[in-house]
Amino acid sequence: MALWRRSSSWLSSCSRSPAGIVVGGNEAKVSPEVAPEDAADSEEVDEERWSRLLPELLTDIVRRVDQGAERWPPRRDVVACACVCRRWRDAAVSVVRPPLECGRITFPSSLKQPGPRDAPMHCFIRRNKQNSTFYLYLSLTQALTDKGKFLLAARRFRHGAHTEYIISYDSDDLYPGSNSGVGKLRSDFLGTKFIMYDNQQPYNGAKTLKSRSSRRFASKQISPHVPGGNLEVGLVSYKFNFLKSRGPRRMQCSIQCPVVASDPLNREKKPESSSSSLSLRNKAPRWHEHLQCWCLNFHGRVTVASVKNFQLVAPAGGGSDPWGVGDEETVILQFGKIEDDAFTMDFRHPLSAFQAFAICLTSFGTKLACE
Repeated sequence: MALWRRSSSWLSSCSRSPAGIVVGGNEAKVSPEVAPEDAADSEEVDEERWSRLLPELLTDIVRRVDQGAERWPPRRDVVACACVCRRWRDAAVSVVRPPLECGRITFPSSLKQPGPRDAPMHCFIRRNKQNSTFYLYLSLTQALTDKGKFLLAARRFRHGAHTEYIISYDSDDLYPGSNSGVGKLRSDFLGTKFIMYDNQQPYNGAKTLKSRSSRRFASKQISPHVPGGNLEVGLVSYKFNFLKSRGPRRMQCSIQCPVVASDPLNREKKPESSSSSLSLRNKAPRWHEHLQCWCLNFHGRVTVASVKNFQLVAPAGGGSDPWGVGDEETVILQFGKIEDDAFTMDFRHPLSAFQAFAICLTSFGTKLACE
């Protein structure tokens, strides 16, 4: 069963769904409102009433809501349906397709699922230099930046010779041991090697980090049924530039991504999944004689030249490629500057939003050994 948490960052304002559900902040209740002294009894009665709906009727209601809310913010109605009770949540999880199939992010669990296959998902990152925080938003329009739908946040901490990023579902809870922690990123002394950790076990056989750092930064489990911990799920490294020659940074990634084997004739059956290591490297730019700079085609999604800009592709002939992306032309992730503290982030299958965000975080900060 997919993980589900209520978060004020995901339901920050009140919205009314077709089913008459009012959601505000972290609570969900059925209208009309009742007196405070009768709230507990009334909520139990209302929840029992809604949970007694016929399964066919319940599924049809959720499916109609899902079909009528293609984009955010109307998609809050789908999340509101999942907040009614357990049966409604199970129905919503079964009806809503993952980003790989529908190209949409709905629940917080969608952030750890592979992105769409046919076209990249457009997002952007805003940086706050004063408190070393970074915020990931889903683009709602074709513009480079807009109000956006908040997805994830991260904060950079300095601990001795290392730098660590805490990644969270909640933009106001960016501290070690937070209840809404998603994972973290840890760099070496030179800032050229980063290890990505997941707070929940994404696949069988993930390597657990056992150190004082893991105990200090470990977040509380989202679900008691899912084993928690700091599990190593990726590595990002930047190549040293000993000769200090001119040119962009050179980076390589090894990310554990799920390989889903589903039956297209039986959508109700839960697909069997395993994992494999996806190797990525930055696409080599070309030197433009007239402009006297290194250039990459970002298709209008990047407007400011920066050493942080990059595109990641899967090298051809690199061994096993269960995702079919090893052609050196398909851009799996691209990241680039558009304003002083704003950057676009476009990713696609097999990376998830969480993995793409963590990779982009490695680009921030000075890397004297690489430039």
